[in-house]
Amino acid sequence: MSMNTRPKKYSDAETAFTAIKGIYNTNVKYLRDQFDSFAGGKIPKDLVRAFYPELRISTATAGRVDNRLSFGYVPKPGTYATTLTRPDIFDHYYTEQIRLLLENHGGKVEVGISDTPIPIHFALGENFHLEQDLSREQINALPYVFDQPNLDHMDDSIANAYHVTREGQAAPLALFTAPRVDLSIMRLKHYSGTDAKHFQNYIIFTNYQFYIDEFIRIGHAIMSPSDNADLRKERSAYTAFVEPGNKIIANQNLENNKEKNGGQSMHRMPQMPAYHMKRPDGTGITMVNIGVGPSNAKTITDHIAVLRPHAWLMLGHCAGLRNSQALGDYVLAHAYSRNDQVLDDDLHPSIPIPALAEIQQALEQAVEKVTGFEGYDLKKVMRTGTVATIDDRNWELRSSIRQNRRLSQSRAIALDMESATIAANGFRFRVPYGTLLCVSDKPLHGQLKLPGMADSFYRTRVEQHLQIGLLTMALLRDIGPERLHSRKLRSFNEVAFQ
Repeated sequence: MSMNTRPKKYSDAETAFTAIKGIYNTNVKYLRDQFDSFAGGKIPKDLVRAFYPELRISTATAGRVDNRLSFGYVPKPGTYATTLTRPDIFDHYYTEQIRLLLENHGGKVEVGISDTPIPIHFALGENFHLEQDLSREQINALPYVFDQPNLDHMDDSIANAYHVTREGQAAPLALFTAPRVDLSIMRLKHYSGTDAKHFQNYIIFTNYQFYIDEFIRIGHAIMSPSDNADLRKERSAYTAFVEPGNKIIANQNLENNKEKNGGQSMHRMPQMPAYHMKRPDGTGITMVNIGVGPSNAKTITDHIAVLRPHAWLMLGHCAGLRNSQALGDYVLAHAYSRNDQVLDDDLHPSIPIPALAEIQQALEQAVEKVTGFEGYDLKKVMRTGTVATIDDRNWELRSSIRQNRRLSQSRAIALDMESATIAANGFRFRVPYGTLLCVSDKPLHGQLKLPGMADSFYRTRVEQHLQIGLLTMALLRDIGPERLHSRKLRSFNEVAFQ
């Protein structure tokens, strides 16, 4: 497809987004039409190409209307640009980011066609199995007919502060390029079993299926019709509950609900199944069972980060390291000792991961309300302090002299395998984060996690712990994204997009 379409300037965010949507949809339709012809047996001689839309702004000022806000403005005068994708998912997000740019810098934004080609895999979308109906000849010809994903266009150099803007090149407007976003959208379907469009802005991660079972029970209850007017009103905030397989359970308490029942349950669960309690503005709650280990934690947060959520929390179990702790006590992480290894090349372990006040306060308030303990009495069921995260599930088998010294020096009060990874990736990708764990064993004090003890513990604690997490998300929603996206997460030479 020709790149000769001249870019146009816009002073209104809605109009600019409409132009972005038009360019994207036109280019994707062209690729899909060409692929249909290719799949039908017509193999062209020349490369078939189409390109992502690009947003660009040039400004002689670096001011901002509201200096409390941590995003929505460029750090210094100059020209900035980013490629964009999937307007069907990012409509509200793109419109808001453009609105803030215009509000802070005045003038106009420029929308045009970039020089970054759209890989055919991304144009066909996450629900298309590209190679299943192609002949061997077509599969062999595919790389010579259509652009393939190019890793040079989708690394994390911007987020990692490795990116260097060359002379004459526009500086980045966003943390992620369009191909990087598209890759993660495809991977999210693979890992979670649901389309990216169902993910909500408030994410809860857990490492136990017990929490997911309770979340499913709550989700089904909210979607079920009620004869009680007050209960119907309370439930009406949510439109649908979505399970792996894109199984949609529409809320029967809503009249004229745009969400409709559909999809099917998966016979075999994906690696990290996701469940979504949806609200019409995307401010619902998504819960993901990430399984065990820092590698899974990094993998899923690498991809969810492109959706620009407003907060993510870790609700899981941990080893209590203090003799004064009891099974079932809560741990609110105020600091992290990172021994997970998986992020060392992207974010050196010496870089501190700060606690975020809004998240910490919301978690503590939720614990108080759900448990009934307040003020000084809250110390009876919850401790705050350092959580150590490691990459070895059998850490108890190491020499006690070797491992206990570091845990003691760090003043760690709990140990797990995911929390610091999730917090560190939140810090790296500018996503507000927090951790509330529950003590399930005390290996240093002879209380090991054994099957019978674990089952009893889970039955008595899971429901309360999840209720704390859900209430925390409600409190964070009330705070609003402007306050949640803290300036603590932004560098001194930051991109404009949140």
